[in-house]
Amino acid sequence: MESGKRIGILTGGGDCPGLNAAIRAVTKTAIQEGYGVIGIRNGWKGLLDDDNETLDRIKTSGIIDRGGTILGTSRISPLRVENGTRRVFDMFNRLGLTALVVLGREGTLSIASKLFDMGLPLVGIPKTIDNDVKGTDYTIGFQTAVEIATEALDRLRTTAESHHRVMLLEVMGRHAGWIAVYAGMANGADAILIPEIPLDGERIESLCQMLVIRKARGVNFSIVAVAEGTILQGKAIAKDSAESAIPELPT
Repeated sequence: MESGKRIGILTGGGDCPGLNAAIRAVTKTAIQEGYGVIGIRNGWKGLLDDDNETLDRIKTSGIIDRGGTILGTSRISPLRVENGTRRVFDMFNRLGLTALVVLGREGTLSIASKLFDMGLPLVGIPKTIDNDVKGTDYTIGFQTAVEIATEALDRLRTTAESHHRVMLLEVMGRHAGWIAVYAGMANGADAILIPEIPLDGERIESLCQMLVIRKARGVNFSIVAVAEGTILQGKAIAKDSAESAIPELPT
């Protein structure tokens, strides 16, 4: 390995669209600025196990639209491994790195933040389809997730209309409803349910009334986008309560 300025790059946590594009962009930009680039395999685990490879223009060519991450990933935290922090710093110095670029979500970036506070020079790049990393407008992976969810809703719309049904699409979003909101708005969904607004008895009754009134007006289908983390509160939203929310309609 040639001596000189080097940066390392790793991906941690779950994979998402755009990781390889980010790896490619970091590598090509760093090389253009005169830096060597070391890819750390399998997240923080690669720094613990001395598992890495040199990245160049050839290795990062043609990966811009490839899914996953060419570096691999893991959920290993050096903060939970005996002497893990010391081993990370030792490997950082042994590789002759000037800085470390970390692509990750909440867990990976929380580790990065703590290591930064300990003196490890690094840059964090937020990635998650949920778009819920504090301090960011758009995270890597979010736009692709919205496009796919919107396409799914568009396909459901024709089926719902053909079969005169209310159809729900559950999308990812454990703690944040960004995908449901963006895709639902793009599709013109009739209701969007998100974790930030828990469904209590009153809201579930309003939802049921809205759906039934639409049908009474002659609209024979409805589309509902639901984030997976949507909270159902209390017994008031049980089946009997939901059924009791349906108003009497004129015959």
